[in-house]
Amino acid sequence: MSLYRSRAHHLIDRLSDAELEKFWSVLETAYSDFYMLRAIEDGRRAHNPGDTLTREEAMQLLPVLQPAPRSL
Repeated sequence: MSLYRSRAHHLIDRLSDAELEKFWSVLETAYSDFYMLRAIEDGRRAHNPGDTLTREEAMQLLPVLQPAPRSL
C-alpha cells in the first residue's frame, strides 16, 4: 500500500497550484463516491432479510414516529 501512497504523493507534488485546484474537485468527488460505495457494501453485509422495512412498512410507521406539531 505504501507504494501507491508514495506514487500518489509524487504525482501530486508534480502538479502546479492551478492544476491541483482543478484536480481537487475530481479527487473529492471520487473519494465521496468510494466512501458511499464502501458504506453500501458494509450495509449489505451487515443486514439480513427482515432487518429492514419495505417502503410500504416505513410509510405506515412514519406518522407514528414523527412528533406532533407544536402550536404556539
